[in-house]
Amino acid sequence: MIKAAIFDMDGLLIDSEPMWTEAARSVMQKVNFELSEALRIQTTGLSIKLFLDYCHKIQPWNTPSFEELETEILEKAHHDILANAEAMPGAIALIQALKKEGLKLAVASASHMELIEGVLKRLEIIDYFDTWHSGELEEHTKPHPAVYLTTARKLGVLPAECIAFEDSHAGLRAAHAAGMITISVPAAEVFEDKKFDMAHYKIPSLEKYILREMSGVPQSVIEN
Repeated sequence: MIKAAIFDMDGLLIDSEPMWTEAARSVMQKVNFELSEALRIQTTGLSIKLFLDYCHKIQPWNTPSFEELETEILEKAHHDILANAEAMPGAIALIQALKKEGLKLAVASASHMELIEGVLKRLEIIDYFDTWHSGELEEHTKPHPAVYLTTARKLGVLPAECIAFEDSHAGLRAAHAAGMITISVPAAEVFEDKKFDMAHYKIPSLEKYILREMSGVPQSVIEN
């Protein structure tokens, strides 16, 4: 029996990926690193630390330090997200519907706690959520399952009693490894990528989610 729904945040609840991309692209110019579209897609869902490590392996630099670049990216992205980002289609209606069904709700994100709280307040949905948790508080963040396992414990439910909503492959791997029912909501440009087929259900938008049809474990791909 499903008792909880756990949501990723960036690119899933809120349309913030363009702002993360712009922040990363502008700051990485300091080390003459060009963030290509292919690399953007490849690193979506990773923490800033993992993103910087990924870039450094491709094109190493000495200064500024990882910590300086991370701080600049975070500051710019946080400012822009809290000022401008809007809810993804269907996100608020789904949250309201699942809460009405009696499910516990949580956010499990690679973003920092202050950004999670800020986004939930900006969207005026913070009162619907029982808890939220950041992968930054774990030794390992997504695609490691720790953030999801801790979130389930905070909710007082078993991982198998949770539905997890993710837009990125890194996040999907994390929720899958945690043993949850996974709902993948990939961006349009990667929707057909086979790597997302590991999800129990794949949908093009949160508007397409139907609790009574997608609370079990059979593979099902819902088309537009």
